Amino acid sequence: MARFLSARRKFMADVGKGMLVASVGSAVALDLGLSRAFASDDSPAALMFGEWEPLVALLQETPADKLMPLLVAKIHSGTPLRTLITAAALANARTFGGHDYIGFHTFMALAPALKMANDLPSDRAPLPVLKVIYRNAQRIQDFGGRASEVLHVVDAGGYELHDHDDDVLVQAIHQADLTTAEKAFAAQVKQSPGEAFNHLQFAVQDEVDVHRVVLAWRAWSTLDLTGLEHAQTMLRQSLHYCLNVERSNKEKGRAGSPIRALLPKLLDQYNLLEKRLAANDTKQTNNAKQADDAWIEKLATLIANSSPEQAADAMAAALGEGFSQADLGEALSLAANQLVLRDPGRPQQWSNADKPAGSVHGDSVGVHASDAANAWRNIAAASNPRNALASLIVGAYHTAGQAGRLKSEFYPTAEQLATVTATAPDVLLGDLEAAIMEKDQFRACAVVQRYGAQGHAPRAVMDVLLRYGVSEDGALHAEKYYHTVSEEFARTREAFRWRQLTALARVTASEYGKPAPGYATVCELLKV
Repeated sequence: MARFLSARRKFMADVGKGMLVASVGSAVALDLGLSRAFASDDSPAALMFGEWEPLVALLQETPADKLMPLLVAKIHSGTPLRTLITAAALANARTFGGHDYIGFHTFMALAPALKMANDLPSDRAPLPVLKVIYRNAQRIQDFGGRASEVLHVVDAGGYELHDHDDDVLVQAIHQADLTTAEKAFAAQVKQSPGEAFNHLQFAVQDEVDVHRVVLAWRAWSTLDLTGLEHAQTMLRQSLHYCLNVERSNKEKGRAGSPIRALLPKLLDQYNLLEKRLAANDTKQTNNAKQADDAWIEKLATLIANSSPEQAADAMAAALGEGFSQADLGEALSLAANQLVLRDPGRPQQWSNADKPAGSVHGDSVGVHASDAANAWRNIAAASNPRNALASLIVGAYHTAGQAGRLKSEFYPTAEQLATVTATAPDVLLGDLEAAIMEKDQFRACAVVQRYGAQGHAPRAVMDVLLRYGVSEDGALHAEKYYHTVSEEFARTREAFRWRQLTALARVTASEYGKPAPGYATVCELLKV
């Protein structure tokens, strides 16, 4: 273990490499002398957000139905959608702090909603943004509004980090010691937001939970909107989430995930830390082995069909062989995609009115796995070298273990595909809309697969799927999954990329029939 931590400390010196800084620039002032940490019981001073504060307060204090006309008026007067999403992210973080299920789901949907807006015509662009802000406002009111805010300001008490205690954050989280964790994290953010993000990943990698990893990634990527000066507020959501899981485990007598022991074992077994350090020292990082299509397919299927331990071992072995991070991330994404396309559907005993038997939207295994794989892969790209390795290994462990309930063949089956005989793009797009409105998951899959095989432009299919992803409730996941598929389609090789849109077509047909709360009101206000 000492050897592992020693190697880890070497890696922490490289925290800045690949970190997200694009949109904020070097001029951002990181004056974090008054550290933002969890407030003491006797003086919970409110977090304040400077020039953002009036809009953030409006989003927190106004009931959803009354808020929508105010926001539409702001949009008509020139307020950018990006501004609304940024203020909503700050309002959400201050209110929930990563503690509330619907609250953190809504936070994770905010940036994806902006991505949806950017893909829509200008007159319809506000729809996904206002849809998610409506959900945000409604949940804030249900949670108790300003009086129930989780995150507050408190002086970190002069806490300083030292070379010998660079693991104090994860140790405090393991002990469910919120006070120490908050102070250590405040000091780390003051020193470097990127280093604080990397320290936090040690706790994120401790458990395999879709919310844990997606929240961690979304908190970091949302800094593109808020700026690095709000890094502590955004990332504390992830810290609180991880610590709350530890507290729950202690209270219920549950042991931590086996990945805690397996990850350092695999890093050591395949000599990954030393190999990556050597590659960095000799500038060999661009000489990674490139995988062909057959190799990618083999690894993806192995991950989908294996136990978590076997999948993690296979990923570590591939890293040890020197395959590129991009190729391994692609295999991870395609393994998760298989969980959508091979899913027999929600069993009767897990069904409810929002997610009936046979459905695959919402918190289905495949949607969860795809969103998680996307987050693990993005964290790997934004982190230091050690966390890049660890994220891919833990991502493989996380994705695997579902083979017992998967079908051996992909949807659409050959028989389902044979029923789609049209080849013209307009006809196929009409067939896709009809299949979605009939909630026919398998025909929707077949139409999109046929459309892709004909070589037609993907944007037209994405526009159809986007429209229903905006209008339907999606059981809290429509925005995130659309964003996941958009990213993964763009970076998946030609041989496999249409699987991503085929999966989105299935999920879209599954979720059709329950319009999102507030959607009709917003359409009326926007006159669309």
